[in-house]
Amino acid sequence: MPTRGENEVRAFFEAAGLKKEIHRFDDSTHSSELAARSLGVQVGQVAKTILLMSGETAIVVVISGDRRVDTKKVRDLGYEKRVRLAGPEDVVFRTGFAVGAVSPVALPDGVPIYLDRSLRRFETIYPAAGETNNMFATTPDELLALTRGTEADLARDG
Repeated sequence: MPTRGENEVRAFFEAAGLKKEIHRFDDSTHSSELAARSLGVQVGQVAKTILLMSGETAIVVVISGDRRVDTKKVRDLGYEKRVRLAGPEDVVFRTGFAVGAVSPVALPDGVPIYLDRSLRRFETIYPAAGETNNMFATTPDELLALTRGTEADLARDG
């Protein structure tokens, strides 16, 4: 798969008729903590895009930076028994984005996208924009519409 990055994210926004500012930073924002520090926001406002695998099926979950995905809850959505975190090779192969840069928009067609309800705690959230040092601002409702995803409770309890 061709490598995807900020240019594909920008093209996605242009095709959707949106003028989105992509915030670029000098330092890496590849972890939720680093991203929150760079943005000056709460860690939970950082929308992590996680790739999971169930057999050969790739699944994307977008979740608040202060939460972890409960793979049992993902499996209960109708996937095979074993749902696991994708390795770096799978991330690049299935999404086209580098690890730490996966954007929930501009993904290849056919990858199911789920947005965890934990994102609803915030008016503004910040997903990656295709690089390990950039992000864009959005709302949970806008991201749900842009991704054509499904909202679900997929965070670990506690």
